[in-house]
Amino acid sequence: MLGRWINKDDKDGKKKSVIEIYYKNGFIYGKVVELLKDATTSVCNNCPGEKAGKSLIQMDILWNMKPDGNEWSGGQIVDPKTGKIYSCILSLEDPRHLKVRGYIGFSLIGRTQTWERLD
Repeated sequence: MLGRWINKDDKDGKKKSVIEIYYKNGFIYGKVVELLKDATTSVCNNCPGEKAGKSLIQMDILWNMKPDGNEWSGGQIVDPKTGKIYSCILSLEDPRHLKVRGYIGFSLIGRTQTWERLD
């Protein structure tokens, strides 16, 4: 699961950014390391706290994920375009595809993106 992943939008399927997933203090985090040509924003619009209006480059958009069986959960992910923060579940579909599920309340109500591993 660690490494670099291409974030593909779940609505239009376009590649938006490269996310590096890494360990920090026993948790998994994900930070933006590159914005691709179809990125719709370069700053964290309407984000709360210290993320407000900041550049996405090197920003953690995924944080505090911990192991939960075959998944990682318990953390959160931010949608930089809207500033909304969601609970998150990460699971490997296969070695090249990572399912990223963001939700509020129950995991049945939310959105799932499939990120592709970057070679």
